[in-house]
Amino acid sequence: QARHTGGWGRLLLLCASLGEAWRAYGPGFVCRVFRHGDRTPIENFPTDLHKESEWPQGFGQLTKTGMRQQHELGQYTRKRYSKFLSATYNRKQVYIQSTDYDRTLMSAQTYLAGLFPPIGNQIWNPRILWQPIPVHTRPQSADKRIHNYTLPEWATKDFTDKMQKLTELSLLSLFGIYKTEEKSRLQGGVLMNDILKNIKKAANPSNKRKLRIYSAHDTTIGALQVALNIFNGKLPPYSACQFFELYQESSGQYSIEMYYRNDTSKDPYLLTLPGCTPACPLEKFAELVSPVLVEDWSKACGNKDIMRVCFAKMLCVCNSLSNLLKLWVLTIVSANQARSLVQRDPG
Repeated sequence: QARHTGGWGRLLLLCASLGEAWRAYGPGFVCRVFRHGDRTPIENFPTDLHKESEWPQGFGQLTKTGMRQQHELGQYTRKRYSKFLSATYNRKQVYIQSTDYDRTLMSAQTYLAGLFPPIGNQIWNPRILWQPIPVHTRPQSADKRIHNYTLPEWATKDFTDKMQKLTELSLLSLFGIYKTEEKSRLQGGVLMNDILKNIKKAANPSNKRKLRIYSAHDTTIGALQVALNIFNGKLPPYSACQFFELYQESSGQYSIEMYYRNDTSKDPYLLTLPGCTPACPLEKFAELVSPVLVEDWSKACGNKDIMRVCFAKMLCVCNSLSNLLKLWVLTIVSANQARSLVQRDPG
């Protein structure tokens, strides 16, 4: 009996070891949604001495700090998936989508510079270790950050801390508090639907795509996280990244793991979809997120019932907060930016 039990123990240990070895290679597919890097103010304080002309590229533009943040995020991605991604850029493996803003387009480009510096025969100029990689976008449909400039005397640390909390409240009011599921469908459901479609496509053995990237905004990540009920109530910082990893287990079944990286000094946080396990079976994941998925944003938004029960009070709350935020000159959030991220992937 002891030998029998020991045999089963060794078999279970062997199975566990094989499972770990199987996963050690890395995921089979990854979707990453990140916020752009540090930017100049969207607009300034009414009495601000620093006018738009003092910023080299004007308002709402990616800064050098933002470029470094995005480059680091690209390098981190390369390191995390070194066994999974090709060492060189392969257009069949990677597809990147961006909203049609200078700061998100430039963030995507600097991210890719960190992810795929040219090597070998991809080096076209030995003095420039960079290569052009396509970033796809669609036309736009639809905080004041200080960069070595002096704040007005009344803009104390206590003031800026309170404005940060107010911004977080505005983000929560935009996606949560009232009729959360309905608003989640309209604001995060379109992107989640696109992500899930790409994940399911990746589970097909004929799939060659390995990495799908979305360069977007804090509101994009916020909407997505609220839709999945994993939002922590905090404003996603610059270069924050929400990502989904698809694994094929040793049993042949697929599972999804979600991570959130909002601090470069720490490992990403492993997130759990409510009602599932951290490594959530693909079929279970799809079932749990189905209530918030939206195929056609315009059609869903045109639903009079949803508009009446959802947006009447939501806009009331958001407009009040937006006016207050505009008075203090903070970011005016938009829930429509995710629409420009959803575009047909030819691969």
